[in-house]
Order: sequence, then structure tokens, then C-alpha cells
Amino acid sequence: MTKKPTKNRAASAKRIRGSKAKAPAENGVAEKLFASITKPLLKGAEVTTARMFGSTCLKISGKVFAVAYKGRLVLKLPAERVETLVNSGRGVLFDPGHGRTSKEWVSVAPETTEAWIKLATDAREFVASGL
Repeated sequence: MTKKPTKNRAASAKRIRGSKAKAPAENGVAEKLFASITKPLLKGAEVTTARMFGSTCLKISGKVFAVAYKGRLVLKLPAERVETLVNSGRGVLFDPGHGRTSKEWVSVAPETTEAWIKLATDAREFVASGL
């Protein structure tokens, strides 16, 4: 009598969770918009790319200043600037999923390339300043 091989449920679940599922439409828009702002920002000598939250992020001197996450642009900016963006309705405080927000991280919905480049440039300058 031959035994049928049993499926390892944990391994199957891991493959499903780790598989590349199709992203919602807004993720595709944000990813394309993020790609369009990445090229001009990478012209800076110290700007590099890395992976964060499963997406490409931009770093300066090894510190993240911008990332596309869940269909939005996430930036590290001075707390006053974040507050202004939130109060104007352009942004929301960023929560990476653990229920805590940071006063220096903001999440912005897709806008124009020019608007995102301006925000990302401001974030790059803020992070580079070390404040």
C-alpha cells in the first residue's frame, strides 16, 4: 500500500503569502509615478535605492526619505510640514501597520509628477540635514 504524499499546509500558506499578487489599480499608479520621480532624484550623488515594505525606496546617506507604499508616497519631512500637509487634506500621518504614527512621516495620495518631485526633494534635503 502506497501512501499519498501529504501537503505541508504551512509551506503552502507561506507560498501564497509570499507570492506576487496583483496590486490594486492605485498601487500601479503610485508605482509609475514613483518611478517617474526616481530618475531625477537619483542624479544626486548620494541618493540610492533600496527595498522597504516590499517597494523601492529612496535613501540619502543610508537613510530613507521616500517610498511608494500601498498606492501612496510616504515621505520623511519636518513635523511642521507634515502637520501642514495633513491639515490641508493632502496627506495623512503614516502608520506602517503597528498602530503608531510618527510626526515626521506623511503619506500622500498620487498627485502630479511635479508635486511629488517637490515633496521628495524637500524630504531628501530634510533627511540629508540630519535634523
